[in-house]
Amino acid sequence: MKHPPVQYHDYLKLDDLLNAQKRKSEELGQPAHDEHLFIAVHQVYEIWFKQMLTELDTILDVFSATPTSEQKMLQAQLRLDRIVMILKHSLGQIDILETMTPLDFLDFRDFLYPASGFQSFQFRMLEIKLGLRTADRLLYNQSPFHKHLLPDQQTAILKTMDEPSLWDRIENWLARTPFLKDASFNFWKEYRLAVIKLFEEDKALVAVNPRLDDEGRKRNILMIEQSLKSFEALFDPQSFEEIRKAGHYRLNYDAIRAALFIQVYRDEPVLQVPFKIINSLCDLDEVMTQWRSRHALMAHRMLGRKIGTGGSSGHQYLQAAADQHKIFTDFFNLTTFLIPRSRIPALPEALRQKMGFNY
Repeated sequence: MKHPPVQYHDYLKLDDLLNAQKRKSEELGQPAHDEHLFIAVHQVYEIWFKQMLTELDTILDVFSATPTSEQKMLQAQLRLDRIVMILKHSLGQIDILETMTPLDFLDFRDFLYPASGFQSFQFRMLEIKLGLRTADRLLYNQSPFHKHLLPDQQTAILKTMDEPSLWDRIENWLARTPFLKDASFNFWKEYRLAVIKLFEEDKALVAVNPRLDDEGRKRNILMIEQSLKSFEALFDPQSFEEIRKAGHYRLNYDAIRAALFIQVYRDEPVLQVPFKIINSLCDLDEVMTQWRSRHALMAHRMLGRKIGTGGSSGHQYLQAAADQHKIFTDFFNLTTFLIPRSRIPALPEALRQKMGFNY
């Protein structure tokens, strides 16, 4: 035998794992059957959080290199997809938890004060490493979120907050995108004209739409004009910085333009994996929002308008967090400026060859 024998039970540390469901209700002499399910589901969550952090750390390593290793890009994209799949799987755990009725939960809920899922150190680390900024967070009980963690966890959280997140790494990677200033092709001039023409056509359609009254037409035209103004800022660094500071964008000037270029010309071989990475980041933001929303609905279903065990406003806080705690919103907003494939400016053949596998 090449290596020492391994036994399944010992390898998985099943004695430790299967003896970790200690019911507080049983300890206090009032055993509640469903508390075992409650503990098991949350322990499984924490195992998945650990796995997602393990994947995320390797992705951060890939994007921390300058230049980024092209050979590792597919690895990073596949591991992003793995995180997305784990989160999607985690949504199903809420279905299992909801087999417990509100009355079943009340049998042991009072024994849990002041513990709260908000105190999940690993989930907070996940949010920070992905790029959720403190300024974008809702206050929890009118105090910084890390104050509700254990002292050593607070130290680790504060250290991580000072390190570049995935969002920071992605921004720097995008800002280094080649091809944007190719002398043979003025992408921005041609694409700008195509998008402006599309917006003008939209305004003309709104003006003659028989289903809109005068107020509706004004409102729709104003929305189109605001989108056009936001688009025009992509061609002027100073204007862009002004609206960026106002909160319209988070990515810097070079990164936002690169992200748009990648999405428009995603069929070119060299841009296919970068497009998949952007798409995976959108998937990640979307499924995290779904997870938070499902958590909020479950809290409402179980608690009604009661406060959470950690002292928060219960489902109201959770739903507000689902709406606000998004990270990669810029990629979603960029689709405002996409146009039909038939109108996309053609790349010069020499540039297309540079972006192909035969270059």
